[in-house]
Amino acid sequence: MTAPALPYKRPVPGTGPVMFLVHGMLSSHRHWVPNIDALSRYVQPVVFDLWGHGDAPAPLDDAPYQVDALLEQFERVRIALGAERVLLCGQSFGASLTLRYSIEHPERVIAQVFTNSVSALSPPDRFGSAAERTARAAAIEARGHEVLREMPIHPRRARRLSPQVKAELVEAAEQVDPRAIARLISITGPQLSSRDDLGRIACPTLLVNGVHEKAFQPLRDDAVRGIPGCQVADIDAGHAVNLENPEAFNAAVVAFLQSLPEIAGR
Repeated sequence: MTAPALPYKRPVPGTGPVMFLVHGMLSSHRHWVPNIDALSRYVQPVVFDLWGHGDAPAPLDDAPYQVDALLEQFERVRIALGAERVLLCGQSFGASLTLRYSIEHPERVIAQVFTNSVSALSPPDRFGSAAERTARAAAIEARGHEVLREMPIHPRRARRLSPQVKAELVEAAEQVDPRAIARLISITGPQLSSRDDLGRIACPTLLVNGVHEKAFQPLRDDAVRGIPGCQVADIDAGHAVNLENPEAFNAAVVAFLQSLPEIAGR
């Protein structure tokens, strides 16, 4: 049987190096719509859908949800695009994956941007024991969107999004497959922490930090201490930095891109 493949799109042609953009939990590839035009002047954007989100299938076996398997999906796309090296941009859960990719495949990464990601920077047990995660996943399997709507990260709880963006995110969240979310929580989640491996990151790195997500701010400081040469842009936004304040996010990322030898002068 053919293994499932994460879908990806090239929303605009762009110019320059390929940039992978990976959304967070309960979102989709459309998470990056307010950023694509600004970024495409410097990079070739490639947007993904994670399992059960957007256009992605929801495999019912455990293997595709292993972090190594997800990183191999990114490698598959890099090879298919003929890109020797790529730029990375990850949001929240997606940032956990892009940071991990930069650690495991340093020779394939030019530079990276990531936003507030508790899952990436916290200890592995931050979100509960294995038994608690299993119970949470079982509840999602049994009750589906009823449980998802109560999650703190559900966009219906967002307070800093414009009404239009919030409505679009709520719609995306209502379309996710709960079976995939359950597996991402119980299988992928415990493998996401890069806290003890931040010193292995070898590429230029920018954290775009939404300062109003108070729970993340101690982790912001941990990232600065742990990631060699980590740059930080503190933005007037909360968790969904690139959507809550796209102008400031775009400006910070563009300035970072322009500092890279591969892009400088464009």
